[in-house]
Amino acid sequence: MSDKKEPGGNNGSGTGLIVERSKPKLKKPPMYKVLLHNDDYTPMEFVVKLLMKIFHMSQPKAEQVMLHVHTRGIGVCGVFPREIAETKVQLVIDYAMEYQHPLQCTMDLA
Repeated sequence: MSDKKEPGGNNGSGTGLIVERSKPKLKKPPMYKVLLHNDDYTPMEFVVKLLMKIFHMSQPKAEQVMLHVHTRGIGVCGVFPREIAETKVQLVIDYAMEYQHPLQCTMDLA
């Protein structure tokens, strides 16, 4: 008798079992809201420009979001996976600082 194993894991015992492996179910990554905070110093036109540049919004959509932030104090700019949300937050803060505006942007679990 040989100690060699047959391909497929059958060691010659004659069971011939075929094991089907189910595909692992992948979880969707958690999503994060990017939030823009109202302040009394950043011009509305600047916020619209920023929303168009960083979040690729149309001008009407950017104006709508800006007015929501202005009237309610906070507003969602978009919902993204964590790494993208972190990048967007940093881009907003850097862009605002470049133009010496105190605009704040944060992220929160969606």
